[in-house]
Amino acid sequence: MKISAHSDAVVFFGATGDLAYKMIFPALQGLVRARRLTVPIIGVAQPRWSDAQLRARARESISEHGGADAADFAKLARLLRYVYGDYNDPATFQRLRQALGAARKPLYYLAIPPALFPMVISRLKSIPATAAGRIVLEKPFGRDLRSARALNRLLLSEFSEPNIYRIDHYLGKEPVQNLMYFRFSNWVLEPLWNRDCVKSVQITMAEDFGVKGRGKVYEEMGAIRDVVQNHMLQVLACLAMEAPKASGSESLRNEKATILKAIQPLEKGDVVRGQFRGYREEPGVASDSRVETFAAVRLRMNIPRWKGVPFLIRAGKALAATCTEALVEFKSPARTAFGEKIFGRSDVNYLRFRLGPKVAIALGVRSKAPGEPMLGEHAELVAVDRHAGEMGPYERLLGDVMRGDPSLFAREDAVEAAWRVVDPILGDKVPLHEYRPGTWGPPRADKLATNFGGWHNPVVQGGIS
Repeated sequence: MKISAHSDAVVFFGATGDLAYKMIFPALQGLVRARRLTVPIIGVAQPRWSDAQLRARARESISEHGGADAADFAKLARLLRYVYGDYNDPATFQRLRQALGAARKPLYYLAIPPALFPMVISRLKSIPATAAGRIVLEKPFGRDLRSARALNRLLLSEFSEPNIYRIDHYLGKEPVQNLMYFRFSNWVLEPLWNRDCVKSVQITMAEDFGVKGRGKVYEEMGAIRDVVQNHMLQVLACLAMEAPKASGSESLRNEKATILKAIQPLEKGDVVRGQFRGYREEPGVASDSRVETFAAVRLRMNIPRWKGVPFLIRAGKALAATCTEALVEFKSPARTAFGEKIFGRSDVNYLRFRLGPKVAIALGVRSKAPGEPMLGEHAELVAVDRHAGEMGPYERLLGDVMRGDPSLFAREDAVEAAWRVVDPILGDKVPLHEYRPGTWGPPRADKLATNFGGWHNPVVQGGIS
C-alpha cells in the first residue's frame, strides 16, 4: 500500500466542543503514547482561551475518558497550542497561519457543525500550506443527495480527493474490521456467500435509551440520516462486497462503492418509520415533531451474487436492548434425512456477528439431541472476543489520516451512492408510527420481514450473547 507523506501539524476546529472533549483529546493522547504523534497540535475555537486553558481542558477530558499517566500527558501538553477567533474572521486564519509556522502539510479536522463547513473551507485557502494539506470532516456529509454533491464540489475546489477524509468512526471499530477479515480470511464461507444459499441478511442497531437531552440536535437528523445512511450501509457493504482485487486502499474502497451503487433506491413500501412515545416531551423537540427515532428498511441489489436476497436494516432508540448485530440467515435444506420438520426462528442456520457492546461471532446449527430418536435441537457455536486495550476508532482513524491511508474513509462516489439509496424517502414522505419504549419498534416494521422468517431479535444477557 502506497502511503503519502506524513502530516506535519494537526489543526482541529471546535477545540472547545463536545466531540473534542469526548473523542479527539483521548485519541490524540493515545497517538502520543504510541509515539505516532510528535507534531504541533493546534486547537481553534471562538472562546478567548489561552494555551494553558486548552491544556487544562485536555487533561480533564483524558482523565474522564480513559486516563493517562503524567509523563504521557506532559508529552501531549507540549504539543498543544490554541488559536481563538470567529471562523468568518480573516484575522483568525492569519493567527492560525502564524501558529502553523513551517508546516507544509497540515491536517485540518473540522469537529464543528456541518453548517460551518463552507465558511471554514473557504477561509483555509488563505493559508499557503492548505494546498498540500488534508481535511477531515465528520458525518453527516450533507443532508441529502443534493447537499452532499454541493459539499463535495466545495471540498474539491480547495482539496484533491486523495486529501479529503470523510470520517465515519464506525469503520474504525475493531469488530467492523474483523467482520471483513473473517469473511475474506476463511474461504469456507465463499461457496455459501451468495443468493443460492443465503435467505436474507439482517442488520440491527438498537439502543435502549432515548436522545439523552440531545433532542434539538436529533431533530435535525432522525434515524435514517443519523445511522442508516452511513453506519448501517457501510456494514452492509462489508457483508456484501467482493474481495478486494489488490492490497491497496483504493481496491477496498472500489468494492464498497460498487455495492452501494448496486443498491436500488428505497421506495415507500420498503420503509417503516417510528417515533418512541415520549420523544416529543424531550427538551428541544417540537411538540408536533415528525422526526423518526426508529427506521426499518428492506434493500435489494441487482448484482448476480445477491439478486433476490433481501437486506433488512433497522435502527432505533428506546428499543428493547442496546446492541449492534448482523445476521446472515441461510436457506433451509429442501428435505431432512431423518424425517424431521424444522420450525421456528431458532432452528435456522445462520452466521451472527455481534458488533457491540460485547463482540462475538456465532454459527447457528442443528445438532442431535440426546436420546435414542434421531431428532435434533438448535445449537450455537460461539467465538467471543474478550480482547482488552484495543485501539479506539478515533485513534486508529486519526493515525491513518496523518500517514495518508484512506482505506477506512468514505470516498466521494460512495457517499453520493449512499445518499441516492435513501434520498427518495427522506423527510416526512413515509408515515410515522408511534412505539412503546422498551419494545423492538412499531409492529408495522414486522411486515417488512414477514416473508423472510421475521426479524431476529438479538438476545442481550450477562453472558456472551
